[in-house]
Amino acid sequence: MTSQTSTATADNAAANSKTLVPITVARGDGIGPEIMDATLNIIKAAGARIEIEEIEIGEKVYLKGISAGIEPSAWDSLRKTRVFLKAPITTPQGGGFKSLNVTTRKTLGLFANVRPCVSYAPFIKTKHPIMDVVVVRENEEDLYAGIEHQQTDEVVQCLKLITRPGCEKIVRYAFEYAKMNHRKKVTCFTKDNIMKLTDGLFHKVFDEIAVEYPEIENEHWIVDIGCAKLADTPELFDVLVMPNLYGDILSDMSAQIAGSVGLAGSANIGENYAMFEAIHGSAPRRAGQNLANPSGLLLGAVMMLVHINQPDIAERVHNAWLKTIEDGVHTYDIFTEGVSTEKVGTKEFSEAVIARLGQTPSRLKPVKYNSSGETKATKAKPTVKAKKELVGVDVFLHWTEENRSPDALADKLTQLNGDGLKLTMISNRGAKVWPKGHPETFCTDHWRCRFLSENDQPLKHTQLISLLSRVEAAGFDFIKTENLIKLDGQKAYSLGQGE
Repeated sequence: MTSQTSTATADNAAANSKTLVPITVARGDGIGPEIMDATLNIIKAAGARIEIEEIEIGEKVYLKGISAGIEPSAWDSLRKTRVFLKAPITTPQGGGFKSLNVTTRKTLGLFANVRPCVSYAPFIKTKHPIMDVVVVRENEEDLYAGIEHQQTDEVVQCLKLITRPGCEKIVRYAFEYAKMNHRKKVTCFTKDNIMKLTDGLFHKVFDEIAVEYPEIENEHWIVDIGCAKLADTPELFDVLVMPNLYGDILSDMSAQIAGSVGLAGSANIGENYAMFEAIHGSAPRRAGQNLANPSGLLLGAVMMLVHINQPDIAERVHNAWLKTIEDGVHTYDIFTEGVSTEKVGTKEFSEAVIARLGQTPSRLKPVKYNSSGETKATKAKPTVKAKKELVGVDVFLHWTEENRSPDALADKLTQLNGDGLKLTMISNRGAKVWPKGHPETFCTDHWRCRFLSENDQPLKHTQLISLLSRVEAAGFDFIKTENLIKLDGQKAYSLGQGE
């Protein structure tokens, strides 16, 4: 096992070892209050130099009619402390309630989600006894921008947004993490064989930044086969970096195959703020029963202690936790007959860890933290502005006439050609259906109709507006448009499948 550090600037609040560092704490919902009590009891007993401010978040706040799940006044505490230790919360189903995790990450610029996934064999059951993987997940963009629309009776969309600055920050953070924690390899997962522009940008930036770290091995995998290989042979990997959705899925999977999602802590790092949590949910069915395993939140708190420059306390807590696991004192979720020696509840587990403060494990590898091993959040370089040319437009239609025949639609739309624009392609759910489509292709009521410059010359916006006026006059219901551009002479839009 290696040291698991994850830090941004914390205002050097703990430069003096006697200084109490202010942190914001939220006890959350379900099992949250129980595991937070256990976590705080342990780190306080270990000598954590913290001053706690509590805020209320989660279900009670949602049910007050606050859709963000956090009181507006709570942001003042977070702005002051800049360090957030958060228990799991419950988000009510339906009703337009937004994920507080996503809101907090995006509001505070917490672009890096760091999730160490380590096996603790033979004391916790796993098929991968030497697994030690850190998933570094981009935390702010991708499909988690949450921009969704119902476009027709049959079709909804979710916009996948990937930015160059976002890619640069997370990829560089992954390499810096590897460098500071003496890791040997960084692996990038994307699906750029299909999403050539969005995932393609992430992969391109990864390759650009990797050359700046020649001492660290780098590689890229397509996410599906990479995920299969990770599930089968995780020892092939070290530090993983990937866009938001893949990172969310693969970090949970990695934690589970290492031993249990309940054991994994998480750091959310930005340039000025940081949030620490367990990766599991609020488990309301287990609430109030003194059953929940506090380990995930506790290990998140260990990452917090490193972040606020208290590596001595982090080391003390982490090694006591390892010793407890090694001694077989386990909560119900990881208890195994013949391996575990005692089944305990939440409170008793925390007492067992406290009793072992100052001890180190003998079979599991003890951890060692030091303040020089911090991973700093980095800013992206200024984007170089490219020469931009408008060369066409995709007009999306809600159209159900004439048995949804692409040829019939094309016959109507080609009559609207003119003013430097002509219809060149129609697709349905991404697949080209005109010209020369295939009758077997299933079509919904949502059509992408591509008009390009007739002479490949740059267009003006007034030409697109004129086209849309003709589309409307012809009785079509257009629901959105996407401008087609070239950047430095290169097409900056995808072809239709089969085009």
